[in-house]
Amino acid sequence: MAKQNVAEQFVDILVRAGVRRMYGVVGDSLNPVVDAIRRTGDIEWIQVRHEETAAFAAGAEAQLTGRLAACAGSCGPGNLHLINGLYDAHRSMAPVLALASHIPSSEIGLGYFQETHPDQLFRECSHYSEMISNPKQMPRLLQTAVQHAIGRGGVSVVTLPGDVASLPAPERATEHALVTTRPTVRPGDVELDSLVRMIDEADKVTLFCGSGTAGAHAEVMEFAGRIKSPIGHALRGKEWIQYDNPFDVGMSGLLGYGAAYEATHECDLLILLGTDFPYNAFLPDDVKIVQVDVRPEHLGRRSKLDLAVWGDVRETLRCLNTRVKAKTDRRFLDRMLKKHADALEGVVKAYTRKVEKHTPIHPEYVAAVLDELADEDAVFTVDTGMCNVWAARYLSPNGKRRIIGSFSHGSMANALPQAIGAQFTDRSRQVVSMSGDGGFSMLMGDFLTLVQYDLPVKVVLFNNSALGMVELEMLVSGLPSYGTTNHNPDFAAIARAAGAYGVRVEKPKQLTAALKDAFRHKGPALVDVVTDPNALSIPPRISAEMVTGFALSASKIVLDGGVGRMIQMARSNLRNVPRP
Repeated sequence: MAKQNVAEQFVDILVRAGVRRMYGVVGDSLNPVVDAIRRTGDIEWIQVRHEETAAFAAGAEAQLTGRLAACAGSCGPGNLHLINGLYDAHRSMAPVLALASHIPSSEIGLGYFQETHPDQLFRECSHYSEMISNPKQMPRLLQTAVQHAIGRGGVSVVTLPGDVASLPAPERATEHALVTTRPTVRPGDVELDSLVRMIDEADKVTLFCGSGTAGAHAEVMEFAGRIKSPIGHALRGKEWIQYDNPFDVGMSGLLGYGAAYEATHECDLLILLGTDFPYNAFLPDDVKIVQVDVRPEHLGRRSKLDLAVWGDVRETLRCLNTRVKAKTDRRFLDRMLKKHADALEGVVKAYTRKVEKHTPIHPEYVAAVLDELADEDAVFTVDTGMCNVWAARYLSPNGKRRIIGSFSHGSMANALPQAIGAQFTDRSRQVVSMSGDGGFSMLMGDFLTLVQYDLPVKVVLFNNSALGMVELEMLVSGLPSYGTTNHNPDFAAIARAAGAYGVRVEKPKQLTAALKDAFRHKGPALVDVVTDPNALSIPPRISAEMVTGFALSASKIVLDGGVGRMIQMARSNLRNVPRP
């Protein structure tokens, strides 16, 4: 058997760690690794048009599968392009291994062509970032990087000079069994005892849930039923907690709706379950707060806690469900459910009257029709900006669908690249990119990746020819919008020129047929929907300063927004409220 070089050993370890593909753009310093991938049938090289896309795609794959995913960039500018997507993956706790290939090892520190210091540059967006400068560091360094990414949930970066990658790997190298799954974490008895006592003593308890409730839907519902608690959620908690939820009171935060804000402020005890909710202005400062999180560094960094509980949400609730006293008084829960339904009734009407005749098309209408037509197990990738609002208010989770976006990092241009990674995990599963025209045009080159690999991603483009969320931010600050208008082409024509299916929709009556045709198409498709640039949304709770800002800036603003099928759930939940 021929002796392995470092690049071949690198690839073999990735395969053992469960990596199925590596996304990237080829380049000279990366060539030894790409060639090693070419010669093995166990991992696939995915050629994208921009390294930022590679990192976003790997992050989406990791979020969908729970397995380690990988991306790569060549020396200097190549791997620098990875950084934004890696920030997103890291903040989303997606296990990603990034290979940053490097200039010749003999030239490091001498101002060589394309020289950077990737082992330093990526430290802020990774749990582990180190350079292999000697073959004897293999395979231990790469194994350590893999276990950081998987064990801690996030990014590891390995810097590898191209010349070192071509050197012979060390003989009898130490290899060990790789950890490829994470353990569960149970809170300590002292914390559990304190939490049980606090819950039993509280009359009104509210649960506020984030992405840490993934896999704990049944336990959360049992717990809420036992203590008669309303359940609010953050955006990243939506897909895990909103469906089949008779305790749902909506979402809080900048994209919020319903009665989640009231439920979190009018309770005696607020329990934050698996959420690192960033907007502390929407959290109360005059009620007792408990936070349960598997990441101890998240505990208490948003609000002052009365109790910090380190543990998995599911394991914690399994312990609590057998120990807390069942409450019988559901007056607080029923009052919040009623407020929630009333709030949704109040805003839904503005976007249900004659929307099928409104031109330009209401983006809310587009999102509602999309939600109706998409598959029950569809994966939605959502651009940052106003698409976040429409996804938050209109997409209906059901336990099968997935909703992925740059919800923690807030990057533009994430939806299309994430759709690429999502579709590679399963070509038969429907993947829909909810793209804004600003985000789509930023990384539009990778629409060609869909065509090159014949990936059947459906891009639904909310084309309002503006950076809508930025306009909203300016309005709230009392500033006139400036620099936010896009002069756009016919994106559908561009899609057709690239070899994909493309259709442009300018009238509401064309929308349903256009989406159905795109969904039936076997390959990549783009539906360019011209939407109303005046459709803006604000939070359910705003400050006086925000109101002043709007008064100074706008003479015509659409406030709030519809809420799609959520009103049906709210009405259904009201049936459980006893009538006087």
